[in-house]
Amino acid sequence: MTAAEVEGVEGYRVRARSWIRSNLEPADFTTLEAGLAGELSEAEELAAIDHERRLQRKLFDAGYAGISIDRDYGGQGLSPAHQRAFNEELTGFDYPARLQVPNFSPCAAVLLDFGTEDQKRTHIPAILKGEKLWMQLLSEPSGGSDVAAALTTAVRDGDEWILNGSKIWTTGAWWSDWGLCLARTNWDAPKHRGLTVFIFPLHRDGVDVHRIEMLNGSKEFCQEFLTDVRVPDSDRVGDVDQGWTVGTRWMFHERMLYNSPLITAPPTGRPTQGAVSPVGVARDIGVLDDPRVRDLIGEARMLEMVEGELQERIGTAVRSGRMSDQGAAIARLYHGVSAARARSINFEIAGATGAAWVDDDGSAAGRGIDFLMRQSPCIAGGTTEMARNVISERVLGMPRDRTTDRDLPFREVPRGPAAGADSRS
Repeated sequence: MTAAEVEGVEGYRVRARSWIRSNLEPADFTTLEAGLAGELSEAEELAAIDHERRLQRKLFDAGYAGISIDRDYGGQGLSPAHQRAFNEELTGFDYPARLQVPNFSPCAAVLLDFGTEDQKRTHIPAILKGEKLWMQLLSEPSGGSDVAAALTTAVRDGDEWILNGSKIWTTGAWWSDWGLCLARTNWDAPKHRGLTVFIFPLHRDGVDVHRIEMLNGSKEFCQEFLTDVRVPDSDRVGDVDQGWTVGTRWMFHERMLYNSPLITAPPTGRPTQGAVSPVGVARDIGVLDDPRVRDLIGEARMLEMVEGELQERIGTAVRSGRMSDQGAAIARLYHGVSAARARSINFEIAGATGAAWVDDDGSAAGRGIDFLMRQSPCIAGGTTEMARNVISERVLGMPRDRTTDRDLPFREVPRGPAAGADSRS
């Protein structure tokens, strides 16, 4: 008899509710938001990460980490419904927000889908305990959202691979431990058929991590430079030159966002920069009774409610097999568009205060920066343009865009001068 059969979802919910209220503090995302805005020192941010590692360990020790992950790998072996019940009870309480995406999804999810038995038994328990934090090394400076155009190379050398290249837009790489990396292993195969996935520690010789300062002051994103990084073949994930098979599933997990059954977070997901209440903005500048402002507040609330219901509907449909896993792109598209609109709504409510503010302006302060950054949710995690392509071609069955390089060896695919011919070795 499985653990799920021993304890039903509602009984589990009651037990989880009691533990959460007895062991977790009320949520306060001030430090997280300050880190996203670049307002913390390096020491302060590392202290915040250590706090979340301890929270994750507390969940593990109490039996609430990896709720739907197999017991063989340190999880609880329960159902996604048990994880959703725990997440719902977690609303309003502190939890390890930074450790969820991409640490559990897509990184741990990819290891569970394609890793060897040894890889899963070695790495999944360490992730569940908060001992090792993972990041995805996917985007490249020359590739934009076309991750299959990877120029980072992996060359076989006996029982090892030598990696050279660069990855970019890696959230939190400077404080993380391991990376999941897509690299090119065959330049004579077509673009999508010469890729392989590897894993390696981020703090090691040959890996140079640079933090990128954004317009809003955030330094959460990083660029990694890989120089003759040696990776044993035992740290390869999936078959050689079949990395796109891994990558397709990888991007599904990425599009699932906080609807993944591996994520421990309230249904509203991780708080992000710009996730400011429009009611608070209106109240702090004294326009709460303005009919136009009330319409904007209603629109923002509608966007939030629809996202929650849409995520739940798509997640349920994918898990039950009624919808292809590519349907996750629908939720990805909605999240990007609605998040950008939510930031615009706050800016519209703030009015002139959104353009010039002082600290005493409360929630209205900084809304101009959020407005300038409003497109970032449409880019991070794969662009909304890519999501639209996935929806049209793989969900609705519309014809694919015509391309002239689909069957060309990748070394013959035209690229701009920024790619550099020496990257092909």
